[in-house]
Amino acid sequence: MADTKLKVMKRDSVGTNSNKKLRRQNLIPAVVYGKGEDNLNIQVEEKELNRAYLDCGTSVILDLEYEGTTIPALFKEIVKHPYKNNYTHADFFRINMKEALRISIPIMLEGRDEIRVQPSILNQIISEIEIECLPSDIPEFAIVDVRDMQIGDSIMVKDLDIANNDKLQIHEDLEEIVCTLQEPREETVEEETEESAAEVPTVDETEKGEEGEE
Repeated sequence: MADTKLKVMKRDSVGTNSNKKLRRQNLIPAVVYGKGEDNLNIQVEEKELNRAYLDCGTSVILDLEYEGTTIPALFKEIVKHPYKNNYTHADFFRINMKEALRISIPIMLEGRDEIRVQPSILNQIISEIEIECLPSDIPEFAIVDVRDMQIGDSIMVKDLDIANNDKLQIHEDLEEIVCTLQEPREETVEEETEESAAEVPTVDETEKGEEGEE
């Protein structure tokens, strides 16, 4: 069973007008779909949808509680209004707990605010990684500790904690770079501006030049 549960209700009508009416009641239209299953049209309270999405993101399985049954699912897509910042629709993918699932999980750079070498800049190149495993074996994150990185160091996919997990398959090049640690660049903009300003003639210089031409 998943840690997060979300109560959903059957949605009897579909279409733009019906969806607008739901949203005015703080209910969000949604769909549950999955391999070999009919699509299930549902509706869910917006505040509960927000809570579940904050808990799970797109890589943690949650239980949809629907008419006395439990449906294990993942958030597949969630849509927000372009400027009102409220939800307008959600898609859930129904999970078969006995079949391997291909999914992308986020990469967590542990200790990124505690890097011992300072000043330095941590440059993260990839933020998620694609894996395949049984749903019950999906890790929430792929983690690597970056506290002891030195200037010029690179961390690769093979350095992530999941690289040693025999229960999953990584669908990325193990030599792909995840992040690097670099020295901060020196500020040169001010110097360049001063040099450019020195090359521009003053008013007096301009007037003298014009007098000389006469």
